[in-house]
Amino acid sequence: MRVLRANPALPLLIVILCAMAYLSPLYSTMPGILGFLQRSAPLVILTCGTSFVLISGGFDLSAGSLMTLVVIACAMITQGDPSSTAFAVAAVVAIGIVVGLANGLVVTRLKVPSIIATLGSLLSLKGLAMIWSGGAPSSSLPDNLRFLGRGRIQDLVLLGNIPVAVVVLIVVVLLAYWLMHRTNFGRMVLMLGDNPKAAALAGVPTRTIRIGCFVVSALTAVIAGLLLGGYSGVSVDVGADYPLQAIAAAVIGGVTLLGGRGTIAGAVCGALALYAIFTVLNLLGMPQPVRLTVQGMILIAAASFTERR
Repeated sequence: MRVLRANPALPLLIVILCAMAYLSPLYSTMPGILGFLQRSAPLVILTCGTSFVLISGGFDLSAGSLMTLVVIACAMITQGDPSSTAFAVAAVVAIGIVVGLANGLVVTRLKVPSIIATLGSLLSLKGLAMIWSGGAPSSSLPDNLRFLGRGRIQDLVLLGNIPVAVVVLIVVVLLAYWLMHRTNFGRMVLMLGDNPKAAALAGVPTRTIRIGCFVVSALTAVIAGLLLGGYSGVSVDVGADYPLQAIAAAVIGGVTLLGGRGTIAGAVCGALALYAIFTVLNLLGMPQPVRLTVQGMILIAAASFTERR
């Protein structure tokens, strides 16, 4: 019961993984598991960043459009030239920081509710991506950039070879866990989400912390966009569904929508469980509308369970 209270998504994840292995024996092997982690990495990474904003008492709906802009920007900057990859990555990281700062400043300085502020960012970033690409990107990502999403590190002991995306996933999750649960920043995020007035009276720099959460969310969106673009290629709507999926995954993992409660471990398990559910639906041959319906039902059920808990 203690484990269930600390991480309510863990039992669900175990059950769904067993269902995956039953439906497809591939998922009972190490290559199958690593392939699953490779495909789920963008969602898991984004969920970690989204959790910071949710735990602080806000919402970030702009992450999907930022992911799309990252992919478009990398394609347009590099024009398929591998020598431009380093500059393109630096540019999209800078864009992510600017977007995170802008979201945070609009929320803290202009007092715009975060759901409205990030909805405006969503539309603006989507429009910018469409303008930059002309609505139909004609450029492709260079091979060394696609290596992030599709490449593998060869000849490892026991594992044989492991996708680069899985290595990035592990590093980001560990950093997010450390930042949330082992630093004063994380403690102040929890205080801010639990009771903003009490946090301010206790000396927490609430504006700075809230802005920091949006920057963390934006940076995870940049990393997720690089992995997704590397795996799937260039598209003007490559990240469209990810913000709501990340929120749903965080809620499944025990993050409360009103802030003040949640863990990175729970968010990771929630994201893996949600992606595993999508995988099971695909194995059963269910169409996309069914997947969206299930996602909505899971979000409602998870939010209800979390509030009761």
